[in-house]
Amino acid sequence: MYLLYADESGSSPDATQRYFILAGFCLFERQGYWLAQELEKIAARFDPADPGSVELHGNPMKTGKGIFRRFPKADRIKAIVDSIEIFVESHPGNRLFAAVVRKDVISPEDPVEHAFEQLASRFDHYLGRLHKAGDTQRGVIIFDKSTYETTIQSLATDFRTVGHKWGVLRNLSEVPLFLDSKASRLIQLADLIAYGIFQKFEQNDDQYFELLKRRFDTEGGVTHGLYVRDR
Repeated sequence: MYLLYADESGSSPDATQRYFILAGFCLFERQGYWLAQELEKIAARFDPADPGSVELHGNPMKTGKGIFRRFPKADRIKAIVDSIEIFVESHPGNRLFAAVVRKDVISPEDPVEHAFEQLASRFDHYLGRLHKAGDTQRGVIIFDKSTYETTIQSLATDFRTVGHKWGVLRNLSEVPLFLDSKASRLIQLADLIAYGIFQKFEQNDDQYFELLKRRFDTEGGVTHGLYVRDR
């Protein structure tokens, strides 16, 4: 079983933001424990006595909100970078997927629907390639609980039955699951990854994207894991 942990960055209805992003990473089910343990060590930098109370979340860490307020910016940024590098240095079978959508380019289409169609179909395609190579695996997409839960659940059901632009989702064993990010280090990592990609496209800050770019799903020199619609 492969799990794709995903989160959004940017707000679909916020007219001050140009981009909406869904992004995350997939991993074989047994890989998750190691990643979570390493992320726990980073959370302990901010509260050694109770690291479980610390949620690694991109925007508060960068801007210094909440528990992060009392820590120097350099330490907060380093924690984001170190968290991302935990994934970058993880098992090569772990892959990144992201859908980057410039909202005005696809208007009046819903950017959430557009991005989810890309993310889900690309993850499904990756699982299909594994099957053709003799490694048959099913997949599940796991999101942070969000205001888009109803939309995404409905879309996923349609894609598995009616289909999307390129067919139907054949390799997903269930509709997406939604977890509270406070309870999952892996959802928190998905948030940091989505935030890092958002910073590149919305703020022209590529310090995180430069770390991530080599881990997008790629085969034969073609990058399947990154979709960008900005024109």
